[in-house]
Amino acid sequence: MKKKVLSMLLASTMTAAMLAGCGSSNEEPAAATTAAADAATDAVTEAAATTEAAAAETTAAVEDTAAADEGKVLNIECWNTEFQSRITDHYPGYEKVDDTTGKIGDVTVNWIITPSDDNAYQNNLDTVLPENLDASADDKVDIFLMEADYALKYVNSDVTLPLTDIGINPDTDLADQFQYTKDIVTDSNGSLKGASWQACSAGLIYNRAAAKEVLGSDDPETVQEAVKDWDTFNATAAKLKDAGYTITSSVNDTYRVYSNNVTTPWVKDGKVVVDDNIKKWVDDSKELVDAGETNTYDLWSDDWNKGFYPDGKVFCYFGPAWLINFSMAPDQEGSIANEGGWGFCVGPQSFYWGGTWIAAAAGTDNPSLVKDIILTMTTDQDVLKEIVEKDYDCVNSKSLLTSLATDDSFGLPVLGGQNPYGLLEEGAEKVDMSNISDYDQGCNEEFQNALKGYFDGNYASYDDAIAAFNKAIVEKYPDVTTD
Repeated sequence: MKKKVLSMLLASTMTAAMLAGCGSSNEEPAAATTAAADAATDAVTEAAATTEAAAAETTAAVEDTAAADEGKVLNIECWNTEFQSRITDHYPGYEKVDDTTGKIGDVTVNWIITPSDDNAYQNNLDTVLPENLDASADDKVDIFLMEADYALKYVNSDVTLPLTDIGINPDTDLADQFQYTKDIVTDSNGSLKGASWQACSAGLIYNRAAAKEVLGSDDPETVQEAVKDWDTFNATAAKLKDAGYTITSSVNDTYRVYSNNVTTPWVKDGKVVVDDNIKKWVDDSKELVDAGETNTYDLWSDDWNKGFYPDGKVFCYFGPAWLINFSMAPDQEGSIANEGGWGFCVGPQSFYWGGTWIAAAAGTDNPSLVKDIILTMTTDQDVLKEIVEKDYDCVNSKSLLTSLATDDSFGLPVLGGQNPYGLLEEGAEKVDMSNISDYDQGCNEEFQNALKGYFDGNYASYDDAIAAFNKAIVEKYPDVTTD
């Protein structure tokens, strides 16, 4: 409509100019033509502004009508308070009522938090989401959150809405987001069913004091050269041992790096496949453990955490920005992070760890609000920059990370002022999730459990450990076969 009006007005402008040019030679035709053209141009500008304003008013009216027809309760299912804090701190117009309730305009927001322990969060989703279409208006789930390890379980089902169903165009609205963050939540038909504000690309987080002592420098380029591939990494481990350090706290520190770089999915044609890169993790880890150059601690255990402090004598951990900022004791006096004593480089292979995806639940009666929350929290540049500044998240915006990478004010205190965003952006571009599968969470967990027994000497051989793994997987996934 707007284009049609402008075309008509432009045609009028040309006609007026032509008529003015055909006037009497005694009427100064050039001046008359210019005046007519100026007047017509002013008319076009004024009409265009009026039309644009009318279109904006119409759009606002349509959106207001849609919002008026929607539910007055927004239910959000999640496993912790991370997304709640992001909404509370950064979503325009959100008002906190109490720890589990908020308001957006006249809509009540309910935060339904079910911890992930013992699979409780997924068990809850498996109960409520299939019944959502028939639930009463105030009980309908509108948004639920997912992690990558099990996202396809919900993405490849009818409990999630394609983002196009709520008015989000992935090709235009989400064009600035990293491809891997979209691949993780794309169903088998090619429909995108979620979005994330995070790009959790990760790297090698190294102890600067140890680097100076053993490698002669804590410069990221120098350290990267010493860990540039797995063979070089393992050779550096021997040097670190001579100086009293283990290269990592645990073999589990490197597992995600290897598992993110596989060439086959865990299950292919109904059969469990152990990828060659996973087998390399086994071989490399066994060698490091037997040489006393790392340990077999469980992640998040007290023994694993010891390396967060100088006396722990650990050279490096592997992880994204959130690991350093939230998990490595940055607020504890005497910790390496508290003293700005960590550095960051890519390491042997690029990988990612973590991330939270926002999904629209099928049956939601608040599609307009859900759309606005997803777009605001994952694409609004001002909101994303606030999240970086306050929460130190690595956000899912190529252009913003490019901008931050050259801004010295975004150096992280835990990294001694080093700005990691250029490396994080580069890493995010390299993440390949083409081999993700519905079985990833269970297979990764059971494989590490079984191989710990091999590293600790509880199994006589690798084959014995694999037999234990196969048994656990068949019990967990009766639809697969193993060797």
